[in-house]
Amino acid sequence: MYQLKKEVSIGYAGAVARAKEELQKEGFGILTEIDIKATLKKKLDVDFDDYIILGACNPPLAYRALQAEQDLGLMLPCNLIVYSKKGKTFVAAIKPTVQMEKIGNPNLKVIASQVEEKLKKVIEAV
Repeated sequence: MYQLKKEVSIGYAGAVARAKEELQKEGFGILTEIDIKATLKKKLDVDFDDYIILGACNPPLAYRALQAEQDLGLMLPCNLIVYSKKGKTFVAAIKPTVQMEKIGNPNLKVIASQVEEKLKKVIEAV
């Protein structure tokens, strides 16, 4: 399993707001917000479910990770998604431990675990 995922009992807009709040509590800033529904409508004139990608960064942990592996920026920021499907709302994030295994740098293992624990807290709190 490559992601942390949870169905939430609140609606899409509430889940997006709550995800942003919980990310902030865990030391993440939001660097990017990509509204997939709006983008697909504008670029392709297709309808899609509510779906947002929040590009989140925890500066102290990102700095440590970049010190261990300079090219790690290719995998940053950490993306957290909120989306609706068939009337249900979901929150999910990539498992940093799974992502970092691909790099093969043992110095990233502890940092990835710390980031993953924070993301788990965020998802559970939404």
